[in-house]
Amino acid sequence: MWEGNLFKGNGVVTFDSSGILAEQPVSWAARTEEPGGKTSPEELIAAAHSSCFSMAFSNILDKAGTPPTKLVTSADVTFQPGEGITGIHLTVEGTVPGMDEAAFLAAAEEAKVGCPVSQALKATPITLTAKLA
Repeated sequence: MWEGNLFKGNGVVTFDSSGILAEQPVSWAARTEEPGGKTSPEELIAAAHSSCFSMAFSNILDKAGTPPTKLVTSADVTFQPGEGITGIHLTVEGTVPGMDEAAFLAAAEEAKVGCPVSQALKATPITLTAKLA
């Protein structure tokens, strides 16, 4: 739901399918200035992308016979007013017994390309930093 104009208006997003989170306030200022306790579409995309990537990566590692003990993933979504979303950078650090750094990097790249959110965002440059813990 949105009320008002773009720059002074505000709105809320809800999580209807899960009901797990209460309404979250969203505003233009949260996109372009300081969040001030509000979220933005970019933050929501980052949350969706990092969780999707982690699930895809975990599956790839498991199928390779090296299931992860832990993956910590973040996504930074860059928004430029007048241009839109100009890039997404995924960062992952993993604990994967029995896997070397080169294999970890290759599997991370595969997950970056193949996760459903990455597929949906193909028009946006997506970069990756991956390392073993």
